[in-house]
Amino acid sequence: MLPAEPVPTSLGTASLRREPGAPHQVTLLLDGTESSFLDLDDPAHLEFEYMQQMVVVLDAARPAGPVRALHLGAAGCALPRALEARRPGSTQLAVELDEELARLVREWFDLPRAPRLRIRTGDARAVTAGLRDGAWEVVVRDVFAAGLVPAHVRTLEAVRQVHRVLAPGGLYLVNLTDRPPLPRAKAEIAAVQEVFADVALVADPAILRGRRYGNLVLAASDAPLPVDAIERGLRRLPLPVRLVHGEELTALRGTVQPARDAPAPARAPASEASAPPEASSADGPAVS
Repeated sequence: MLPAEPVPTSLGTASLRREPGAPHQVTLLLDGTESSFLDLDDPAHLEFEYMQQMVVVLDAARPAGPVRALHLGAAGCALPRALEARRPGSTQLAVELDEELARLVREWFDLPRAPRLRIRTGDARAVTAGLRDGAWEVVVRDVFAAGLVPAHVRTLEAVRQVHRVLAPGGLYLVNLTDRPPLPRAKAEIAAVQEVFADVALVADPAILRGRRYGNLVLAASDAPLPVDAIERGLRRLPLPVRLVHGEELTALRGTVQPARDAPAPARAPASEASAPPEASSADGPAVS
């Protein structure tokens, strides 16, 4: 039985919205923001455009068969659920910071059970740091906090961490949002280009022309991306998007450089080590 009223989670509030005339279609909202869309009758269905685009890229790069997929950011687990339906036998791990939300979506939705889909509670980057080298064929980053991608998962060092856990030729898929002139997107392109051999961007032409805010999808691999196959798949989607690749992508990035981790604070001299710390206004734990 799905709740009709908002439900508190560890980090905020979750609510479910049934689609008018289609009660089997449910949107999960976190603190009032649309986060996941699930069709309870059709696990393979994906409503969000950026997820449709990710599946096009994945299907072009790996046309069939199960995959080992790591999802950084879980929410309602719409994409892991769809991949299980489309690619039976896949092994997936979804990382979600909100412990209560992870429990609730298991209760509310028909998610694959472990070991097909495990949900681990924790910060996306911290969990990635503890994973084995080369363990995953696909890594999907879909991490947001208050509508923005947290800074610590956008840095060059974070991308290197993802690269480490990918198998040779593995695929990195990134969901990000930005508005003209796309400063965050360009910095992310720069970071991913520095680490991976081949990178492409999928975007609404209106976003690229500087007309609106929206989602963009980055795809990266050390293997050549199947650009022609991706473009064919994108043309079959309901809404038009562009694939930006090669020199065109580098030109879009321009001179923007990757974001870097903040340097570690210098250690205090031994004579000061026992002094009580001064009051600090530092932020709390990172949110993924």
